[in-house]
Amino acid sequence: MLRRLGLIFALSIVAGGTAAGAAQAERTCADPKAALGVDRVVEIDASTGPLFGDLSGLTREESFLQPREVVLTFDDGPMPWITKSILDTLDRFCTTATFFSVGRMAIAYPATVKDVLSRGHTLGSHTWSHPLNLKRRGLDRAVDEIERGFSAIALAAGQPIAPFFRFPGLSDSDPMLAHLQSRGIATFTVDVVSNDSYIGNADRLAAYTLAQIDKRQGGIILFHDIKSATAKALPVVLAGLKQRGYKVVHMRPKAPLVPLDTYDADLEKLLVKSQPKATGVPPVIAASADASGAASHLLPFFGSPAVLKTLSGEDAEVTAISPPARVRAAATTGLHAEVGTQPERKSERVRSGQKVKSERVKRATAGEPSPFMMFGF
Repeated sequence: MLRRLGLIFALSIVAGGTAAGAAQAERTCADPKAALGVDRVVEIDASTGPLFGDLSGLTREESFLQPREVVLTFDDGPMPWITKSILDTLDRFCTTATFFSVGRMAIAYPATVKDVLSRGHTLGSHTWSHPLNLKRRGLDRAVDEIERGFSAIALAAGQPIAPFFRFPGLSDSDPMLAHLQSRGIATFTVDVVSNDSYIGNADRLAAYTLAQIDKRQGGIILFHDIKSATAKALPVVLAGLKQRGYKVVHMRPKAPLVPLDTYDADLEKLLVKSQPKATGVPPVIAASADASGAASHLLPFFGSPAVLKTLSGEDAEVTAISPPARVRAAATTGLHAEVGTQPERKSERVRSGQKVKSERVKRATAGEPSPFMMFGF
C-alpha cells in the first residue's frame, strides 16, 4: 500500500517534476571536450512487449541504433561501492545508461537505487534473485521472479521505473515473452558483450570491450555494476568511444511500469529491515546530494529527465518508436530453428529408405547453464 500511494503521488507531480528534470539535465558539463555526452534519446513504447538486441534465438525488433551508436547498460546491481564509482564516471563523461537491477539487491541498497535515478539514468529489472536458466523453472515460478523483481525495484526506488527487462543469462522463451508482452514490458538482450564477468584485469577488459564495439560498429553494450574491473575500466572505455567518434543513445520508456501489488506486504518488511531508521520523508520526494553538496530531488518520471542536452548545449534529438504487436515465435535462423528442423530432416531420410544413424540432440536440463552463460550474464 505504501508503494502504491507513492507511485500515485509520483505520477501526480509530473508537471512539477518536469522542471526539476530539466534543471538536472541542464547542469553544465565539467569538461565538455573530454566528455562523451548523449547524442540522441530513443523513447520506447513498451506496451506491445518488444524484444531488442542480437543475442536471442527468438524473433526480435529491428535495431533502433544507427552505425556507430551505442547504448550503455549495466546488470546485477546495485552494489554501492561499485555502482557509485560507475555513476561518478558516467557523470564525468556527462552521459547516461540503463541499469537492469536485481530486486533483492535493490531492496538491500535502496539509497543506491535512488542515486541511479537522481542522476538521470533509466532503471529496469533483471528479476528478483537472478536465477540461471529461468525458463527451466516453469512458467509460474518464472513469472513470480519477473514480477517480484519489478515490484522490489519500484519499491526501493520510491517512484515509477521503466518497463524494461533483461533475462539472466539471456535465457528467454516464448511463454515468458508472451507474459511480458501482456504486461507491456520491453525485453532487451545485447549486441556487444564486455565479458567483464571473466576478465578481471581492467586494461584487458577495456581493450577487449572496445575491440568488440569496433567489430560491430556499435550496439547495446553489456556491463555489470557488481564488478570492480568494470568500474576501473569504464573511464578508458568511454574515453575510447569518444576518441573513435561513437555516439551514446539514451533509452527511456514512453510510460512507466505499473507493478503488481501482490508482493507489497512482504517486500515492505524487507525494505524496513534494510533501512532501520525511518526518516519520515515520503520516498518519492526524498532528496539526495549532488557532487557540489546541493540537494537534488529524485526525478519523478521513471528515471529519465524531461530534457537531455548534447555537449553543444542543444536539446538531444528524441526518436519515438512504437513497435507493432507480434506473436512471438522462434526466429528462422539460430539455435532454436536449427534444433526444430532436425526431426523433419530425419523423417525425410527414413521415407527415402536410407539407413542412417539417429542424430542426438542434447537437451538442456535444469542444472545446465544457458547457452549464453559463457559470457557471464
